[in-house]
Amino acid sequence: MTQDQRLSFLVEAFKADSDEYKGLVTPKDTDGKRRVLRSLMNIRMPGLMPDNVLQVQDDYLQGRAREKGIVTPDDIPVLRDGLSIWQGDITRLAVDAIVNAANSQMLGCFVPMHTCIDNCIHSFAGVQLRAACSRQMEALRMQYGPDYEQPTAVPMLTDAYNLPTKKVIHIVGPIVESRLTPALEKALADCYTNTLDLCLENGLKSVAFCCISTGVFRFPGSRAAEIAVKAVKDWMLSHPGAMDRVIFNVFKDEDKKYYEQELQ
Repeated sequence: MTQDQRLSFLVEAFKADSDEYKGLVTPKDTDGKRRVLRSLMNIRMPGLMPDNVLQVQDDYLQGRAREKGIVTPDDIPVLRDGLSIWQGDITRLAVDAIVNAANSQMLGCFVPMHTCIDNCIHSFAGVQLRAACSRQMEALRMQYGPDYEQPTAVPMLTDAYNLPTKKVIHIVGPIVESRLTPALEKALADCYTNTLDLCLENGLKSVAFCCISTGVFRFPGSRAAEIAVKAVKDWMLSHPGAMDRVIFNVFKDEDKKYYEQELQ
């Protein structure tokens, strides 16, 4: 199959999988089909999918990864002490782990075509990622009760499926409801420290952090960068040689400026 054939096949397969959108008229253009496929993936609850559909999805998403361009740590300059800044789409990074800013349900973003990092990571990993997160959450609910939600700063590790990275670390950042407090600042620092602890426990030597909590969770970007860099530096001083590379992945120009100021 060509990529176009895979895309057309997947749109029809995911439409057939949806009770609500079985009769959706499929766009004829590639961009329109991509939007429909991503939207149907976004709204799909975790569950089984036929093996032949998953195989085509995997081939398609891995092809999309190659089309976007895979970025390795060798492509990213080291600024100091194994620390780097890279501006771009985190789903392009071929590192040991990328960090996903998740919500407490840990199932990804269900809003079709939403621009958050949670949506992007799940969309390009494939539907297996949501299923894997669901399995872990179900096990935790068996242990802690049916109302269990993932606490702030407690990381969850999954495979990355069709992403170039090996693993995804999902973590819930603190939410700033009204004003910034010392407790929220500590919780953000804990996100970085606990993620690095998880990397150490699992032999992951390179990790790319997103800007945790700075989006809809409303943590001020400048202060978030300051906390992130300090937490990572302190951890690396306490664990010499534990990590080969820590990359601060940014998307917005203003976040890039904040991290550059902290690492100059």
